[in-house]
Amino acid sequence: MGKALDGVRILDMTHVQSGPSCTQILGFLGADVIKLEPPGRGDITRGQLRDVPNADSLYFTMLNCNKRSITLNMKSTHGTEIFTELLKTSDVVVENFGPGVLDRLGFPWDNIQRINPRAIYASIKGFGSYGPNSGLKAYESIAQAMGGAMSTTGLEEGPPLCTGAQIGDSGSGIHMVAAILAALYQRTQTGRGQRVEVAMQDSVLNLVRVKMRDHQRLQHGPLSEYPNKTFGSAVPRSGNASGGGHPGTAIRCKPGGQNDYVYVVFQPQIWERLLQVMGREDLIGDARYSTPAARLERLDEVYALVESWSLGYTKFEVTEKLNAIDVPCGPIMDTSDLIADEHLKVREMIVEVAHPQRGTFKTVGSPIKLSDSPVEVFSSPLLGQHTADVLHELMGYDTVKVEQLRQEGVI
Repeated sequence: MGKALDGVRILDMTHVQSGPSCTQILGFLGADVIKLEPPGRGDITRGQLRDVPNADSLYFTMLNCNKRSITLNMKSTHGTEIFTELLKTSDVVVENFGPGVLDRLGFPWDNIQRINPRAIYASIKGFGSYGPNSGLKAYESIAQAMGGAMSTTGLEEGPPLCTGAQIGDSGSGIHMVAAILAALYQRTQTGRGQRVEVAMQDSVLNLVRVKMRDHQRLQHGPLSEYPNKTFGSAVPRSGNASGGGHPGTAIRCKPGGQNDYVYVVFQPQIWERLLQVMGREDLIGDARYSTPAARLERLDEVYALVESWSLGYTKFEVTEKLNAIDVPCGPIMDTSDLIADEHLKVREMIVEVAHPQRGTFKTVGSPIKLSDSPVEVFSSPLLGQHTADVLHELMGYDTVKVEQLRQEGVI
């Protein structure tokens, strides 16, 4: 069976996380992703946080599966010529360099469009290519800080916190996947490529959309999650509040370790069932808790009541008992739970991949499931592993020519 993006060639000039997370998804969907790296070092993450001597790091391998690697010195005359030829045969060029890097190498959008009018030029930047902050650099935490995530994450009286999920880097990558697919589809109608752009700050802000909702709700009175509190003009940090129409929080479980919690959403209709499974039928009809409004007034008491029961069971036992009575809940799954989870294995979200240096490693599979485009995850490439193959396939270079370019430091 074919793949959704069979026949689409991606020239991947990305590095670190935001770009590679995008191009890896495109590779999962069947595109021929050619990762272009500088000779010698390659993507800087090959050597960052290395856990196995003389092998690519997990940082690199987990973000660059389903790609081919070529090396090319873009600052050399022959390197520029080769890059120009690669542009002519590529559908999409993806880069996440600092502001102006590709322009300084002689390949601004105008030149790319002239070389290949069908090419899609996809660019991920911290703050985009225009606007007062467009020249600034960004990292994950800066994107979270300036996109609104940090100000709304953490406990009400505590400091702003970064989320554990990489919503700045990988979040930008996923947004770029959508942009590239849209541009490819539009090209089927127009025959023209176009420039597509994703900014890390914009991506984080998009994921903070519901907090912007709450900002506007605040202008008309206290938030429903905090009926007795009045805040200033900015949305407060809300800890583990559900952020939806119903209260919710993380409830402690046995044995009381750092991640021994279950997250429970307290829908109005589940209260009596919950009291029954807890063995607290004596509280059924108690005016202090009998209505959603009454429970909202004393949420701390409600949570403490449930926690006095849940501490007698593990998070998985509590989850099983609550699921049996249709209470929305889920265990707080740490990384050791996730990597061993049977559901994620069945869905091929945790997969084991053979690697020529490491042996095998576990990684995250494709979150996008298409019935007619199955995903087979294969290993990230060694540095320059496919240089000779690509130059032969796309440019007709023979072994002698490739070796000559290698000796000249072009590849």
